[in-house]
Amino acid sequence: MNFDDILGGTTVMAILRGLPPSETVSVAERLWDAGVTVLEIPIGHPSQIPSLRAAVDAASERGLRVGAGTVITPEQVRAAADAGAQYTVAPGLDLGVLAASLAAGMPHLPGVGTATEVQRAWLAGCRWLKAFPAAALGPAWISGLLGPFPDARFVATGGLTVAGAPAYLSAGARVVALGAALADPGQRDQIALLLQER
Repeated sequence: MNFDDILGGTTVMAILRGLPPSETVSVAERLWDAGVTVLEIPIGHPSQIPSLRAAVDAASERGLRVGAGTVITPEQVRAAADAGAQYTVAPGLDLGVLAASLAAGMPHLPGVGTATEVQRAWLAGCRWLKAFPAAALGPAWISGLLGPFPDARFVATGGLTVAGAPAYLSAGARVVALGAALADPGQRDQIALLLQER
């Protein structure tokens, strides 16, 4: 399994941060019903692992995958694997965490914010990269980095709204990730429109 399999058929990743397990599953089910197929549950704090495990269990009933986000240490990689996550996501690039995730059988999506980080991640074998924080980088960052790295596949993440997300897709991002925006029911209702952007 790799990110071509996980992300290749969608334009939207949902990030559910800081919700208790039951609410995580409830919101996830609404998103899945709307057509979202890619879900990330951040586990920057150990208290968030039960929510990841609950989402993984609920997703398995639909044949969907759930990843663990904010994975910045090998210990968190192990916790993600123990909870059943199928992939890991990080805010930055750490080659040790990348190696630990791959060794555990999970593809890893590293965060990048500079040309140097994109180059290091690319040379380490990462073809899918998390452009973070996307709202601060802007759509032009995506199109600018695709010049020297035309085969990079960017997931724009960090501070995006449903209304602002299409600009990143137009700039060349393959996927937009929505986190805080999903706390707004009005934006959740517009997700279906984003899924038709490809």
